[in-house]
Amino acid sequence: MTEIDADSHRLKNASGLGIGMSGSHIGPDEYRARQRRLLDQLSDDALLIIPNHCAAVRTNDVEHPYRSHSDLLYLTGWTEQDSLLTAHHGLDGWVVTLFVPPRDTLKEIWTGIRPGIEGALESHPIDATESFDDATELLPMMIRRAGTIALAVGIDSRFDDMVHSAMKERNRDKQRFGSGPNRVIDPAGLISEMRLRKSEAEVDLMRRAAEIAAAAHIDAMRAASPGIGEWDLQAIIEAGFMHSRSRWSYPSIVAGGDRATILHYHNNDTAVEDGELVLIDAGCEVQGYASDITRTFPVNGHFSEPQREIYEIVLAAQKAAIDQCTVGNPFDAPHDAAKRVLAAGLVRLGVLEETEESEEALGRWYMHNTGHWLGLDVHDVGVYLPGGSDGDARPFESGMVITVEPGLYFGAWRTDVEVPQRYSGIGIRIEDDVLITEKGPILLTASCPKEIDEIEALVGTATEETR
Repeated sequence: MTEIDADSHRLKNASGLGIGMSGSHIGPDEYRARQRRLLDQLSDDALLIIPNHCAAVRTNDVEHPYRSHSDLLYLTGWTEQDSLLTAHHGLDGWVVTLFVPPRDTLKEIWTGIRPGIEGALESHPIDATESFDDATELLPMMIRRAGTIALAVGIDSRFDDMVHSAMKERNRDKQRFGSGPNRVIDPAGLISEMRLRKSEAEVDLMRRAAEIAAAAHIDAMRAASPGIGEWDLQAIIEAGFMHSRSRWSYPSIVAGGDRATILHYHNNDTAVEDGELVLIDAGCEVQGYASDITRTFPVNGHFSEPQREIYEIVLAAQKAAIDQCTVGNPFDAPHDAAKRVLAAGLVRLGVLEETEESEEALGRWYMHNTGHWLGLDVHDVGVYLPGGSDGDARPFESGMVITVEPGLYFGAWRTDVEVPQRYSGIGIRIEDDVLITEKGPILLTASCPKEIDEIEALVGTATEETR
């Protein structure tokens, strides 16, 4: 159960701790079950290899903030760089090994204390650990003993090259006995299918991420007033994430006025003037699990008549799309529902002509899909059309999480279309995170206001309280 604190508007749980600080986590039994599900799909002669991301250098000695590869997080919860997961079939079954950075006092003085080989084994759901420094020596021997290599490709070129070299090698044992690797498969598809359906613990983490993000959006609405900088609103949003001990799940979009018609606007460097809308697309992650919310509101707290007309259409389209997020419905059902409502609304306003092609003409003002999978990645893994480009869309199943985010964009800057003067410069998107269940869709982001009267009552209230 959650409440909004009257002073800070930080979402809190019943214990009074910020929700980023306590609550559910993925336990060792769940990690072990995931490993078993994956390994049960591999042959006994397989060697599974999942490297972690390499550190990304920004400039000289400055690195980008590090985040583990999502598949490695999913299988082990491991968050340190310079690491590698392997699994092979031993005498008593599968052996899951994590190669980790060893303890190194000199390096730890600079970058922090490491779990080390012993600490990683004690704290993570694995069978064995090795030093990552020994990976280049030990892994080739493991590869030569395997028949199938299940390699997560494209993560670390060092290991891609190692496997490629082993496949080309023509040694005596391979010639005489046929031993050694004879095929390479990518386990990404198997893991993606597993990640697509969320467990109760995963849903709980995603709900916490959604509530943190909703509280941050509320703070931004309350602080808004004419002339506020997009950067100010970004700072408020991301301070909310940090306050709750989460981090952003993607770079925040804070777009005022005509800039809201640029779908992936990221400059966030312009003031939002009186009479303009501001679109904020921002989410955070908790233990790797993401939220993704978009809200659009008038910076002065009052929708103009044209703004209201477009907002009402987008909100109605979003509600129609959410209604389609039910078990058994195809993935594209929400998109189709949203398009019907958007097209009908624009026909009613005279923006589109009422023809059989009105939904196709909608593409001038609505250019993206209505949603995407959400989980350990903000655009999460999982095939949308299992039958290929000509196949049917995947049906929804209980435990899937999808975003629902219709929008309309009338960029005054565009020269490829004739923009209706009444709506020129208006860009509106409304996005929520939806859990598919047997009982119907559940909005994980329901605590973030989106009704017009709620928004108008909220915007600018922090400024009013300080007068």
